[in-house]
Amino acid sequence: MSDQNDQDLLTTPLDSLHRELGAKMVPFAGYAMPVQYPAGILKEHLHTREGASLFDVSHMGQAFLMGEHAIEAFETLVPGDYQAMAEGKTRYTVLLNDQGGIMDDLMATSIEGGLYLVVNAACKDQDFAHIEAGTKGKADLQILTDRALLALQGPKAGDVLAKLAPETAEMKFMNFREVEIGGIMCFVTRSGYTGEDGFEISVPSAQAETFARLLLDQPDVEPAGLGSRDSLRLEAGLCLYGHDITTETTPVEGDIKWVVNKRRREEGGFPGADIILAQLENGVDRLRVGILPEGRAPAREGSEIQDLDGNTIGTVTSGGFGPSVGGPIAMGYVKTAFAAEDTAVNLIVRGKPLAAKVVKMPFTSKSYKT
Repeated sequence: MSDQNDQDLLTTPLDSLHRELGAKMVPFAGYAMPVQYPAGILKEHLHTREGASLFDVSHMGQAFLMGEHAIEAFETLVPGDYQAMAEGKTRYTVLLNDQGGIMDDLMATSIEGGLYLVVNAACKDQDFAHIEAGTKGKADLQILTDRALLALQGPKAGDVLAKLAPETAEMKFMNFREVEIGGIMCFVTRSGYTGEDGFEISVPSAQAETFARLLLDQPDVEPAGLGSRDSLRLEAGLCLYGHDITTETTPVEGDIKWVVNKRRREEGGFPGADIILAQLENGVDRLRVGILPEGRAPAREGSEIQDLDGNTIGTVTSGGFGPSVGGPIAMGYVKTAFAAEDTAVNLIVRGKPLAAKVVKMPFTSKSYKT
């Protein structure tokens, strides 16, 4: 990317470190972000599956939603049950519109006095405006503009962090705690978006580079960029907002119906509840599925999915090479009649049909610490 383009982009607190490490920088969600380092996407991906990789995700939005009625107010915007959740627990959820369409996916953690939220970079301004409007008079939204966010991901992430902060060793998947690491107060959540064990760590922006260098000094830790982050989440069968889930898809169609927790299914009270609850009872016309193409040619986003008679039955929403799988993988939406495991389909790649089959996701086994 040229310096001229750089001038139009926001930067994270780790920008100079990325450039020092030789990162290839690209525009993403209005930020200059590292897509890869000199090792390359393939090696970064495989290292995350075997060791521990450090990702800069500071472009994402962080906020506190505080107040006595913050959780009840938040529940009017999402289908998750946060009232029953213990302090220090994190839950993945989605913001919904009145048609049950997904406005964004996010993480919300129960903390003393309210919630700690992490939303996607591309949607953060509209998300925060929507949350603020939807909870006005009942909660106080405090957007955290002075914090960076780093993701330490991989099977050795737990050991790495335990050496620096022993109390993190006992943390389970989707647990949160405030921890001092290297003299820096951090918000630590045992979570991530790679299918591996790991942590998302929020630190003050002014101390982000010091903290990143501390982690990169550990023998098992290497830097990784957006390229491997995308191939890792695809192998893990995880949705990318704006691609695999959008305002045109409901949680039921997106095969994440588990975000509608039991109490909310019984009580409703979230946007699009009538539509979503009817879909839970009666089914949907299309579903997100995993797809395994034959051969070596990847089917990219937008590729048409056909049945064996040449009828269009769906579209690929994410696709590429899965380094840990050793071949192409994809996910997309198909008519429900074709959503069963092992259903044979054709993917139209460069105008030609490519044989493929519907498979269960994830493509690789997850290794969360539960």
